[in-house]
Amino acid sequence: MKLSARNILPGRIVAVTKGTTTAHVKVELAPGLVVFSAITNEAVDDLALKVGDTVSAVIKSSDVMIGK
Repeated sequence: MKLSARNILPGRIVAVTKGTTTAHVKVELAPGLVVFSAITNEAVDDLALKVGDTVSAVIKSSDVMIGK
């Protein structure tokens, strides 16, 4: 699969929490470095996402904020 996004971060799923319509997926990129994604429950099911899966967090955005 080819993507136009340039921020593709490999990691492993450490938590999947389904809500009424939206699921929160927690991806550990490195020890102590975690990103969260909110996706539909349908997407979780279609991708068969589960804890321990190796995935890529793909970030496509015109704005990335930096804080210090």
